Amino acid sequence: MDYKINGKVALVTGAADGCGKAIAEKLAGEGVKVILHDLSFKEEALKNNAAAIGNGAEYVTADLSRTEEIEELWKKTGDIDILVNNAGIWPTAYVTDMTTESFKKTLDIDLVAPFLLCKLFVNSCIQKNKKGKIVNMVSQAAFHGSTSGHAHYAAAKAGLVAFTVSLAREVAPMGINVNAVAPGMMRTPMNKDALSEREDDYLKRIPLRRIADPSEVAAAVVFLCGAESDYMTGATLDVTGGMLMR
Repeated sequence: MDYKINGKVALVTGAADGCGKAIAEKLAGEGVKVILHDLSFKEEALKNNAAAIGNGAEYVTADLSRTEEIEELWKKTGDIDILVNNAGIWPTAYVTDMTTESFKKTLDIDLVAPFLLCKLFVNSCIQKNKKGKIVNMVSQAAFHGSTSGHAHYAAAKAGLVAFTVSLAREVAPMGINVNAVAPGMMRTPMNKDALSEREDDYLKRIPLRRIADPSEVAAAVVFLCGAESDYMTGATLDVTGGMLMR
């Protein structure tokens, strides 16, 4: 399929590994110049990914829990056409033991940072009178809640779903599409420990009885970045193996 995004420029956050890396690879495969983002301690991985992806790929580092670093990141990205808010954290703690600091940090990275980047992107598009695509990575937990100690994560992702819909309504007249992808469980470094401890429990919740490869989720993201999804906005694509059915 020709997604008609050859020559576009995309920023993908959290792209040192896992789903973000897979998204960057698939976008580059469609001729997109990708700017990969992650934390500074992952700079070597970012550098290697950018070199492997090619097509002029670049990388930037920033701590998305810090507003000033988000603003600096934006200054370095230049003129982009596609924004993929993929970066996130998935700490584990039941509410009875959860600290206020952990709850706030999860919201800062998983919800506030996407809001700030979306705001910067939308204002840039409006100023330049150009169309754009935003894809926010959410989760099945946004709809099901968490049963395994991730209430802060589920709350942040539920907020991001509502924000995605709200922003989509606001900017649709400007030709900016805002959609989301809700993955289930993937084989990523973030989920490695949880899967090693209780993969069977997760498989029981997935009708397709397998854990997703990040490339399968990335395929949905690329579709939402392309011309074939031009009539979609405010939507969430579920890529969960049936863990989430609506």
